[in-house]
Amino acid sequence: MPITATPTPGSTLVSPTDHALILIDFQSQMSFATKSIDAVNLRNNAALVSNAAAGFGVPTILTTVAEKSFSGPMFEEITAAFPGQKLLDRTSMNTWEDAGVIDEINRIGKTRLVMAGLWTSVCIVGPSLSAIDQGFEVYVIADACGDVSTEAHDRAMDRMVQAGVRPMTSLQYLLELQRDWARTDSYDMTTGVARKFGGAYGLGIIYARSMFGAHEG
Repeated sequence: MPITATPTPGSTLVSPTDHALILIDFQSQMSFATKSIDAVNLRNNAALVSNAAAGFGVPTILTTVAEKSFSGPMFEEITAAFPGQKLLDRTSMNTWEDAGVIDEINRIGKTRLVMAGLWTSVCIVGPSLSAIDQGFEVYVIADACGDVSTEAHDRAMDRMVQAGVRPMTSLQYLLELQRDWARTDSYDMTTGVARKFGGAYGLGIIYARSMFGAHEG
């Protein structure tokens, strides 16, 4: 039987209203030992994700581990995007084992979760596999995560993907939330985040607008 195509998005694409974002342990002590991605790229990608989520109104959980006693403050690039938001500090390495975080997940009420943080093999694997085990759908922003080695990061991503996690990247996250340049209410915000944090793509937007007055829509 022939299949008829329709101009509708796939059900596994993320949208601003269908998920919660959880940003985990983006802290100084955790970043010192991160080797799979350099600190500049990591901070830039974390900022891109944070500003995208804030701009689209995605419900977001910010959580730290032993903030005062060991790991230090969360990246300013993240907290600046969510001014005044409370950080949920934990003792557990697995975010999913913290009752305060789980209360917030239940309050938000989304069954699709997007996660990023440090380190991939511990602080992302733990909650991802735990959430999937309880019936949640999980996405991990791979280039907004990092680990003590490339091997550690890659094997952690492999393990999560095998369990059903859907990997994505930070710029992909931003553009998937926008998805259509005809959505004029979020156009300026999206291109503004891309210009500031989108690397070569952002430079391309600046160039095209400056030289030719180009417009994606």
